[in-house]
Amino acid sequence: MTPELRESYRAAEAIARSRSNFYYSFIVLPAEKRLAFCAVYAFMRHCDDISDEEGANGDKRERLRRWRRQLDAACPGDASASPILPAFRDTLRNFSIPAQYFHWIIDGEEMDLEISRYDTFEELYRYCFRVASAVGLVCLRIFGSSGERAEKLAEHCGIAFQLTNILRDVKEDAQRGRIYLPLEDLRRFRYAPEDLAAGVLDDRFRALMRHETERAREFYRHARELIPLVDVSSRPALWAMIEIYERILERIAARGFDVFGERVRLSPREKTAVALKAIAMRAANRVGLALPRA
Repeated sequence: MTPELRESYRAAEAIARSRSNFYYSFIVLPAEKRLAFCAVYAFMRHCDDISDEEGANGDKRERLRRWRRQLDAACPGDASASPILPAFRDTLRNFSIPAQYFHWIIDGEEMDLEISRYDTFEELYRYCFRVASAVGLVCLRIFGSSGERAEKLAEHCGIAFQLTNILRDVKEDAQRGRIYLPLEDLRRFRYAPEDLAAGVLDDRFRALMRHETERAREFYRHARELIPLVDVSSRPALWAMIEIYERILERIAARGFDVFGERVRLSPREKTAVALKAIAMRAANRVGLALPRA
């Protein structure tokens, strides 16, 4: 590894360490896979930051177009536009990750600049596929697995995580004029967009959120079916990713679906406990013991 490439991986790892819930799962991976995850996370984090930052949508669209051009330039060899791009390019080559996955992610971020509401779950699913399932497909390449079933389960894993984000961030999104809960579901439970903006927490909202939570749980059930399909060395990390996000979902439910108050999150201590269990799983794998039940 050249000094330039080593420094690029360090820059990517610093971003992942400071910004990602997933870093607690990255640390149980073999070094090559851990660094690969940091590299692709740093790329995706930049996409997300462009979409979420303050500023005119026209400026954000131009920055996303420029980042897309830098993606296209980095793949064949020109990775000079950002400190993290040499590591990103190296990861794509080492793990045979199609650049198209990252184009889908950028497509999803561009959707955020054009669409603030989704009428049906099918419409929302298309958005979630781009911003989250595409991430799942990237992860699958690094974890080490292939085949149609594994790819479909990775797709559903991404959907589960994104639905959790949507339920957790209802208040913040509403404050920015965004509603990701399908409008058909709001109509079904007679809960208006204006109620959401006002933070109305009542039986209608709880019924709506219970419905959305059950949908997310089904995707988590599919996500857990992916664990035995990836390389043994990757299973503890995938388990930890799913565990952290599913715990957030269950905490939302345990709070009576009050997402208008304090933001629902796991403490560093709780995430460390998940990481320690994943480390124990990794040790058990190394000596050939049975993997503990998730």
